[in-house]
Amino acid sequence: MDTASQQRILGYFIEEAKEHLQTLEQGILELEASCQDEERVNEMFRAAHSVKGGAAMLGYSSIQKAAHRLEDSFKLLKENTVPVDQKLESLFLNSYDLLQDLITRLENSAEFKDEDAEEALRDSESNFQLLNEYLNELLSGSSGASTPAELPAVSISAQIKKVLAQMLQLFKQPDSDQNRQSIFKVCQSLAQIEPGAASWQQLVKLAATATTNRKYPYNTVAQVVIKEVKQAGDLLDANQGERIVPSKNIQQLAATAGEAAQAGSFTVPKDIKGAAIALLKNFNRSELTQLVKVLAHQLRSK
Repeated sequence: MDTASQQRILGYFIEEAKEHLQTLEQGILELEASCQDEERVNEMFRAAHSVKGGAAMLGYSSIQKAAHRLEDSFKLLKENTVPVDQKLESLFLNSYDLLQDLITRLENSAEFKDEDAEEALRDSESNFQLLNEYLNELLSGSSGASTPAELPAVSISAQIKKVLAQMLQLFKQPDSDQNRQSIFKVCQSLAQIEPGAASWQQLVKLAATATTNRKYPYNTVAQVVIKEVKQAGDLLDANQGERIVPSKNIQQLAATAGEAAQAGSFTVPKDIKGAAIALLKNFNRSELTQLVKVLAHQLRSK
C-alpha cells in the first residue's frame, strides 16, 4: 500500500476514534445515568471495541490495549448492575484520559512511535488494575462505599461534573456564536465553586476565555477545556487546590483567543485566488465545509 493510502486510512481511523472518544467521555461524565440506560452502556462498549479493532488493524498495539482494557470494564457494566460512586467515575476518567492522550499524540505527531506509547500504557497499568479491582469490589458488595446518607448533599465533585456535562452537551452542537456564548457562560459558572481558591479561579478564567477561541477547531477546544477543568476539579475536591497549574495548552488557547476574534473580521479580496487564500486563513476545515454547503444552497436557489 502506498504512503498516501496509508495516511488516508490513518486519517479515517483518527476521525472515527475522536467520535468514539466523545461517546465515551459523555457517558463517563454521566456514569450514574449511563449505567441505568442499557443502550447507552452498549454504545460505550461498542465505542471502545471499535477503537480497539481499528488500532489493531493499523498496528498500534498501545491504543489497542488501552481500548481493550476499557472495553473489558464496560462489559462488566453491561452484564451487571454496578453501584456508581465518585471513585469509580474517577477511575474510568483516568483510563479514558490515557486512551484520549494516545489518540491525540497519534493525530498530532508524525513521529508517533508505538513503543513510546507502550511506556505510557505501562505507567497507567496500575489505574486499569485499580478500576478492575474496584468494579469487582462493588459487584461483591465489599467496597465499603459510603451510603447516600453519609455523602454530602452537594460535593464539589458533583457540582463540577454537572457543569462539565452541560458543557459537553453544548460542544456537541454545531459551532456557532450562540453556542460559543452559552459555553462561555456555563464555564464562567464554575467560578461560583470555591470562590476563595485563587488557582482554581485563575484556571476557570483561562478556560472560559479559551472557549471563545476560533483559531483552533471546535473539537480541539472542547477536549482541552473539559480535560483541564476535570483535572483541576479532582485536585480541588481532594483539597489540593494549590496544585492546580494551567497547562500550556489552555494558556495558549486563552492567549490567542483575542487574536482569533480580531482575525474573524476580515475583507475578502475580489479576485478568486485571493478570496480562497483569505478563507483558508480565517476558517478551519469544518467551517469551510459548512460554508461550501451554504454557498451551494444559495446558488441552487437563485
